[in-house]
Amino acid sequence: MTASTPYHGTPRGALSGRTVLVTGATSGIGRAAALAVARQGARVVLVGRDPERLRTVTNEVARTAGPAPDAFRADFAELRQVRDLGERLRDRYPRIDVMASNAGGMFWSRTTTQDGFEATIQVNHLAGFLLARLLRERLAGGRLILTSSDAYTQGRIDPDDLNGDRHRYSAGQAYGTSKQANIMTAAEAARRWPDVLAVSYHPGEVRTRIGRGTVASSYFRFNPFLRSAAKGADTLVWLASAPAEELTTGGYYSDRRLSPVSGPTADAGLAAKLWEAGAAAVGDTAH
Repeated sequence: MTASTPYHGTPRGALSGRTVLVTGATSGIGRAAALAVARQGARVVLVGRDPERLRTVTNEVARTAGPAPDAFRADFAELRQVRDLGERLRDRYPRIDVMASNAGGMFWSRTTTQDGFEATIQVNHLAGFLLARLLRERLAGGRLILTSSDAYTQGRIDPDDLNGDRHRYSAGQAYGTSKQANIMTAAEAARRWPDVLAVSYHPGEVRTRIGRGTVASSYFRFNPFLRSAAKGADTLVWLASAPAEELTTGGYYSDRRLSPVSGPTADAGLAAKLWEAGAAAVGDTAH
């Protein structure tokens, strides 16, 4: 990043007046991040799938920091709902200072959404990618933060086979591939959208609800050695609030430090192909 990069930084601890959108906000890292940025004075916009949990988190944020945040329900397993969400957000907000693309899941068996995509790649990657594209103009001068994971090293991204039809399904590999896609998309967004500070990050191994219905569920929910959701959200919150000159656009972060990316994930040519394949998949080739 250079001093001439045309986006502004948010002074540390000074999110007051900033609009921060958090997807996957009803539990785990998303919930913790929403509470943390609200405490820093942000105008928080919550997105979640479950209405009851969305109401619960809305009330928690209001009690913690006030006033009550805006909340929107959308199921990322349906791209129609993502498009509708994008329209509602564009109508409501002339500017979004930070989009934390955090919604995600892990699926024990191969599941195909009604849009025709393998559920992991759609929920963890394609839906957030589509939403960011729909909000492109609102993000100008702001930040795009994609939740990823060091599980990306288990991924096998193929822009010509986003559904992974050429390989036997593995929940862990599908999850790793979706996180690999998020790292590559942040890097490619930085190249294509110079007025957006786009980054990805690894939250560490966190006690969350992810992996319900898989053998990983008990591990992520009850392992006492895993991080709390608040600790997992720390780097996300820091990326939202740190001065821009301290950050590298397109970078991948872990524990507030820039982390090197290895293997095909670091291939800029492959990232460009993934971007084009994703745009074609979601039916939005405008950006």
